[in-house]
Amino acid sequence: MPRSFAGFFGGPITGPKAFAIFASFFVVIISVNLVLAFQAIRTFPGLETANSYVASQSFDHDKAAQLALGWQVDAAVHGGELVLSITDDQGQPIQAATVTGTFGRATSTRDDQTPAFAWDGSVYRAPVRPAAGNWNLRLEATATDGTLFRQRMIVLVD
Repeated sequence: MPRSFAGFFGGPITGPKAFAIFASFFVVIISVNLVLAFQAIRTFPGLETANSYVASQSFDHDKAAQLALGWQVDAAVHGGELVLSITDDQGQPIQAATVTGTFGRATSTRDDQTPAFAWDGSVYRAPVRPAAGNWNLRLEATATDGTLFRQRMIVLVD
């Protein structure tokens, strides 16, 4: 014989009992929201730029200068080594004046590494310590004419 709703709670639903049920739903919802908010703040890696308005003032000029270089960039990890290839529009390797970057996860700065790139005549190589998964390389290179080249690349590690 099925139980009635009122019988399930051990008696009739009174005002205080209805309030307790109603309030418990809100307590659960608010608790989950607080946990998610604290986790989001705790794992937030930070800002990309301190002042987006100032950065936007030179964006179009910087983008045009970078595109004029005609560089194609590729990165991969092979055996604990980050291999960075920079080529021109004919596919010839480019040796930049400077190459720096940050190799890390997209969602946390805990695993960030600063690779020490070394030119081997055709590509740049740097030792890294990646675990399997999705990594980002935030690359900054300077051309021999002083043009700054920036690119963020996704690097998948098996």
